[in-house]
Amino acid sequence: MNRNVVLLALSQALAMTVVSLMLSASALVSVGLLAAPGWATLPLAVQYLATMLALHPLARLMARRGRRPVFVGAALVGAAGLALAVAGLLRGSFAVFVLSGLCVGVLGAVSQFYRFAAAEAVPTAQRSQAISLTLAGGVLAAFLGPFIARTTRDLAGTPFLASFAVLVGVALLAAGLGLFLRLPVPPRPEAGRAPRPLGQIARQGDFRLAVAGAAVGYAAMGLLMTATPLAMLCVRHDFDSTVTVIQWHLVAMFAPSFVTGLLIGRLGVLQVMSLGGALVLAGIGVALAGDAIAHFSGALVLVGVGWNFLYVGATTLLTQTCRDEEKPTVQAFNDSVVFLSVTLATLGAGPLVDRLGWATVNLLVVVPVALLMAGLLRALRRRRAGLAPAA
Repeated sequence: MNRNVVLLALSQALAMTVVSLMLSASALVSVGLLAAPGWATLPLAVQYLATMLALHPLARLMARRGRRPVFVGAALVGAAGLALAVAGLLRGSFAVFVLSGLCVGVLGAVSQFYRFAAAEAVPTAQRSQAISLTLAGGVLAAFLGPFIARTTRDLAGTPFLASFAVLVGVALLAAGLGLFLRLPVPPRPEAGRAPRPLGQIARQGDFRLAVAGAAVGYAAMGLLMTATPLAMLCVRHDFDSTVTVIQWHLVAMFAPSFVTGLLIGRLGVLQVMSLGGALVLAGIGVALAGDAIAHFSGALVLVGVGWNFLYVGATTLLTQTCRDEEKPTVQAFNDSVVFLSVTLATLGAGPLVDRLGWATVNLLVVVPVALLMAGLLRALRRRRAGLAPAA
């Protein structure tokens, strides 16, 4: 662990603290602001949409200016968005609360590049460890976000008003940490070696598998995680129980990061991704078994660990498919696909739970995860047979 990896892990922790509280409270705030039935997850969907739209502009800025000023600036934009959320709560305006997600999404977008920055700050052999250790910062967020939610929910006259005010300070702290980063200068293409077109890079089987692994893993996790507070509300579990379930889900998402890089080095990236897909399917099985708090918690713990294995594995695989000068374009494309899928999943969570029910939502997730598993197993068979990855 070097200085940059530590700072990036702390930055990840602060960004995920914002995300964890939004996940726990956003739908409930929307219901309190009299959101129309089925639209309680709209603020989160807008946040993810903003993340997707911001990825390419941020990548281009980082290619020209370096990562540090963009990391700092995006955190300040996130702080402004959280201040707007406070204003929406003060005015009792659902529309203003939804709009705040646009700025918060910019902070979410820049946090997607922390893991790539960590990979660039260490030797090639240590990249998977740097990626996983950066994501491990989310363990702190898993405790800090719910702690803020519980202790500040009712401090002001309006529920969660104080919570979002505290998050403004969290985002400002993330901006302050960014000032201390000392990251490598963006690489310049070697003479006579221009970046390959994205279409050419995408012809690699490993590239397609990396993008699919990240997108399916994140969308499946995002849909189930966003739908859980609504499903728990439907069966009359209280807010504290919901926060606890989300908290342990976040722990499960990020705690494995301390060892995921080592597992990839020992077992192989495709093996770890396959294990991740299997854990997501196991989590769905637990969710279908009942609606007690233990079922919700156990399901999201398994889904969280599965997401970690898929996401860290997919990120590691992606870094192996492109050259240094191609990274900004490849990273932005990958995360745009990921957050398009997450946006659609989050936007659909409310209506799906409302119209189809929790069990059907889980069954819908089985299909893309099973297809991904089939692709991973096919790639594993090809590698064991000594064949090159499918083009």
